[in-house]
Amino acid sequence: MQDEGSVASTLEFKRPIAVRALRRSNVRKKIAEYLFEISPNYSYTAEIAYHVRTTPSNVIGAIRGMEERYKEDESLLNLDIVEEKSCGNNVRLYGITDFGKEMIKSVKDKE
Repeated sequence: MQDEGSVASTLEFKRPIAVRALRRSNVRKKIAEYLFEISPNYSYTAEIAYHVRTTPSNVIGAIRGMEERYKEDESLLNLDIVEEKSCGNNVRLYGITDFGKEMIKSVKDKE
Protein backbone atom coordinates (compact mmCIF):
# COMPACT_ATOMS: atom_id res chain seq x y z
CA MET A 1 0.00 0.00 0.00
CA GLN A 2 1.27 3.48 -0.87
CA ASP A 3 1.76 6.12 1.78
CA GLU A 4 0.47 9.69 1.37
CA GLY A 5 3.85 11.07 0.23
CA SER A 6 4.10 8.47 -2.51
CA VAL A 7 0.56 9.19 -3.72
CA ALA A 8 1.23 12.94 -3.71
CA SER A 9 4.43 12.54 -5.74
CA THR A 10 2.59 10.29 -8.23
CA LEU A 11 -0.09 12.96 -8.68
CA GLU A 12 2.58 15.66 -9.14
CA PHE A 13 4.09 13.51 -11.90
CA LYS A 14 0.66 13.07 -13.52
CA ARG A 15 -0.33 16.74 -13.31
CA PRO A 16 1.31 17.97 -16.58
CA ILE A 17 0.19 14.83 -18.43
CA ALA A 18 -3.37 15.34 -17.17
CA VAL A 19 -3.46 19.00 -18.28
CA ARG A 20 -2.13 18.00 -21.71
CA ALA A 21 -4.66 15.15 -22.05
CA LEU A 22 -7.57 17.46 -21.17
CA ARG A 23 -6.41 20.10 -23.65
CA ARG A 24 -5.83 17.60 -26.47
CA SER A 25 -9.23 15.90 -26.23
CA ASN A 26 -12.46 17.85 -26.15
CA VAL A 27 -14.35 14.65 -25.22
CA ARG A 28 -12.10 14.00 -22.20
CA LYS A 29 -12.49 17.59 -21.09
CA LYS A 30 -16.30 17.58 -21.49
CA ILE A 31 -16.60 14.31 -19.56
CA ALA A 32 -14.48 15.63 -16.70
CA GLU A 33 -16.44 18.91 -16.66
CA TYR A 34 -19.77 17.05 -16.60
CA LEU A 35 -18.64 14.81 -13.74
CA PHE A 36 -17.35 17.93 -11.95
CA GLU A 37 -20.80 19.55 -12.29
CA ILE A 38 -22.67 16.55 -10.86
CA SER A 39 -20.11 15.84 -8.13
CA PRO A 40 -20.36 14.16 -5.60
CA ASN A 41 -22.75 12.01 -7.64
CA TYR A 42 -21.65 9.35 -10.12
CA SER A 43 -22.96 8.65 -13.60
CA TYR A 44 -23.01 5.76 -16.07
CA THR A 45 -21.64 5.68 -19.62
CA ALA A 46 -24.87 6.30 -21.57
CA GLU A 47 -25.88 9.21 -19.35
CA ILE A 48 -22.44 10.82 -19.68
CA ALA A 49 -22.59 10.35 -23.47
CA TYR A 50 -26.02 12.02 -23.59
CA HIS A 51 -24.89 15.05 -21.59
CA VAL A 52 -21.60 15.60 -23.47
CA ARG A 53 -23.27 14.86 -26.84
CA THR A 54 -21.10 11.99 -28.00
CA THR A 55 -21.35 8.22 -28.33
CA PRO A 56 -20.99 5.78 -25.44
CA SER A 57 -17.95 4.22 -27.18
CA ASN A 58 -16.21 7.63 -27.19
CA VAL A 59 -16.98 7.98 -23.48
CA ILE A 60 -15.53 4.55 -22.75
CA GLY A 61 -12.46 5.37 -24.85
CA ALA A 62 -11.84 8.66 -23.07
CA ILE A 63 -12.37 7.15 -19.62
CA ARG A 64 -10.56 3.80 -20.03
CA GLY A 65 -8.51 4.16 -23.21
CA MET A 66 -9.17 2.54 -26.57
CA GLU A 67 -6.37 1.44 -28.89
CA GLU A 68 -4.85 4.32 -30.90
CA ARG A 69 -7.70 6.82 -30.70
CA TYR A 70 -7.62 7.21 -26.92
CA LYS A 71 -4.27 6.22 -25.44
CA GLU A 72 -4.63 4.22 -22.25
CA ASP A 73 -1.86 6.16 -20.50
CA GLU A 74 -3.83 9.39 -21.14
CA SER A 75 -7.19 7.91 -20.08
CA LEU A 76 -9.15 9.67 -17.35
CA LEU A 77 -8.95 6.59 -15.11
CA ASN A 78 -5.21 6.15 -15.55
CA LEU A 79 -4.58 9.83 -14.79
CA ASP A 80 -6.71 9.62 -11.60
CA ILE A 81 -9.10 12.29 -12.88
CA VAL A 82 -12.05 9.89 -12.79
CA GLU A 83 -12.77 6.92 -10.55
CA GLU A 84 -14.92 3.90 -11.29
CA LYS A 85 -17.41 2.14 -9.02
CA SER A 86 -18.65 -1.32 -9.95
CA CYS A 87 -22.22 -1.92 -8.89
CA GLY A 88 -22.64 -5.55 -9.95
CA ASN A 89 -24.28 -6.88 -13.12
CA ASN A 90 -21.61 -5.11 -15.23
CA VAL A 91 -22.87 -1.68 -14.12
CA ARG A 92 -20.04 0.81 -13.81
CA LEU A 93 -20.48 4.30 -12.48
CA TYR A 94 -17.96 7.10 -12.90
CA GLY A 95 -17.24 10.12 -10.75
CA ILE A 96 -14.57 12.78 -10.57
CA THR A 97 -11.74 12.55 -8.03
CA ASP A 98 -10.38 15.41 -5.93
CA PHE A 99 -7.37 15.48 -8.25
CA GLY A 100 -9.78 15.66 -11.22
CA LYS A 101 -11.57 18.64 -9.67
CA GLU A 102 -8.24 20.38 -9.25
CA MET A 103 -7.31 19.68 -12.89
CA ILE A 104 -10.64 21.01 -14.22
CA LYS A 105 -10.25 24.19 -12.17
CA SER A 106 -6.69 24.73 -13.44
CA VAL A 107 -7.63 24.12 -17.10
CA LYS A 108 -10.64 26.47 -16.81
CA ASP A 109 -8.48 29.17 -15.17
CA LYS A 110 -6.07 29.12 -18.11
CA GLU A 111 -8.77 29.56 -20.77
